[in-house]
Amino acid sequence: MRSFTPRPRALAVLLAGTALAFSPLGGSATAKLPVDQTAGVADCFTPSGASAKGGHGPDTRDISAAEQKAIEARTAQLLKAKAGRGVGVPQGALAAATVPVYVHVMRDAAGNGDVTDTQISQQIAVLNTTFGGQESSAAANTGFTFSLAGTFRYNNNQWHQDKQSSTYRKQTRKGGANALNIWLVDFAYLGIATFPWDYARQPGIDGIRVHYTSLPGGSATNYNLGETATHEAGHWFGLYHTFQGGCTATNDEVADTPAQSSPTNGCPTGRDSCSLPGLDPIHNYMDYSYDSCYNQFTPNQSTRISDMWTAYRA
Repeated sequence: MRSFTPRPRALAVLLAGTALAFSPLGGSATAKLPVDQTAGVADCFTPSGASAKGGHGPDTRDISAAEQKAIEARTAQLLKAKAGRGVGVPQGALAAATVPVYVHVMRDAAGNGDVTDTQISQQIAVLNTTFGGQESSAAANTGFTFSLAGTFRYNNNQWHQDKQSSTYRKQTRKGGANALNIWLVDFAYLGIATFPWDYARQPGIDGIRVHYTSLPGGSATNYNLGETATHEAGHWFGLYHTFQGGCTATNDEVADTPAQSSPTNGCPTGRDSCSLPGLDPIHNYMDYSYDSCYNQFTPNQSTRISDMWTAYRA
């Protein structure tokens, strides 16, 4: 989704290595905090401000046009098979569920990178507001709600900086395919997400990583209203960026998000980067606009969320 200057938001390389020692205590926001026993304290980068989210690289793994086509075909097959077994939703209806959310606060050995229990509660509230279509009369209510299932805090220099990311996610992830795991870290990006069709192959790393300063009340200028998590959760549900594929008819596989050639920076009213019909959807959560500019998922995005949930997470 978005990045701090000069560090781009892009899919981080999965780093191999042996996990550092930790002793998590979790399940509630009031749990005692474990302490990392490793030596040394890593420097904690605190961004002085945020800038454009887009133009520096993706916040999910790259999906080629050929793979995008294959994903759509596979999803259709899974939906058909599940419908044949009576799994899914009735014709014309949309899936709905309460998603359990596990929040992992990855602090360094000195405790830098912590967030308050209030911020975490506010972040869950933002997810419920945005996926509930409550920020605009044009927004769709996706039918999905979110409930905090557990907060876990770790003191680990490497994990705090999102190093050994595949290792720490496999060791800390909670729940099944239907559970949203959010790891709060201090890294080069505002957020990174996995897609639902990758869960079967790599369930241990499924979830989203979000810069801890992007939570409500954080220090990420223009990006501290908690909507980084909304954007990344959109990917987790199966949505592409609104600029996926550029100025093409296929674009993001969603008919009611006008095609755009490039990501948005800020909130430029009337932006039109593509010759195809419609202005750029700068208010859509799946663009790269400021948090204050975001206000909607579209009805067709809601349908896609329902289909992807049914195919891969239900």
